[in-house]
Amino acid sequence: MKALVAVKRVVDYNVKVRVKADGSDVDIGNVKMSMNPFDEIAVEEAVRLKEAGKVSEIVAVSLGGKKCEDTLRTALAMGADRAIHVETEAALEPLAVAKLLKAVADKEQPQILLLGKQAIDDDANQTAQMLAALMNAPQGTFVGKLEIDGSEAVVTREIDGGMETVALKLPAVISADLRLNEPRYVKLPQIMQAKKKPLEKSTPEELGVNTAPRMQAVSYAEPKARKAGEKVGSVAELVEKLKAAKVI
Repeated sequence: MKALVAVKRVVDYNVKVRVKADGSDVDIGNVKMSMNPFDEIAVEEAVRLKEAGKVSEIVAVSLGGKKCEDTLRTALAMGADRAIHVETEAALEPLAVAKLLKAVADKEQPQILLLGKQAIDDDANQTAQMLAALMNAPQGTFVGKLEIDGSEAVVTREIDGGMETVALKLPAVISADLRLNEPRYVKLPQIMQAKKKPLEKSTPEELGVNTAPRMQAVSYAEPKARKAGEKVGSVAELVEKLKAAKVI
């Protein structure tokens, strides 16, 4: 069984993001970048499935500029067998990402497709769902537990009313939530070995996918700073202030 895992290069979650002075975009100059945390969980789950004998090959795929190679090498160091880099400098929207992943999946024919439930840069939470729709494949989103049983993937996922367990016929698209696992620490020997693993290059044009944006960002702005709180001497004073603020 082959697993295809999508990974994205994003601003590290420990970095405080700043907006450019002209409001045209987010400033990522000289900022630490890393693998999207949810994608890291997806890679870890694929590796665990391989260690359990459920998966025979793990293919990591990333879409973006040349520096995405670093993210793919991290996935290879974690345990992926090979990588595919769809190189493009275009700003990719979720639908374009889903179309590119479908094109890669059509070529690779994986039985399970693992993605993070969302990327921490745009927080779109759309790609996995769009990919499943394009592939006409079953989907399990926000997955906190995954088991492979023959030709089915049994997933436990979070819903508004609690937890839901469903069985999906393979091939299926699965998006990883934080509860799924805790990614392992990558050691130096694994990083060195990853440099020798194959990394294939491709482009959207070679895959026959149009990545032209459908939306235009007008401007970016940081959230307004929160005002300091104020202490009141009594409940009556609190009520008056809430009325003045038109909260009640």
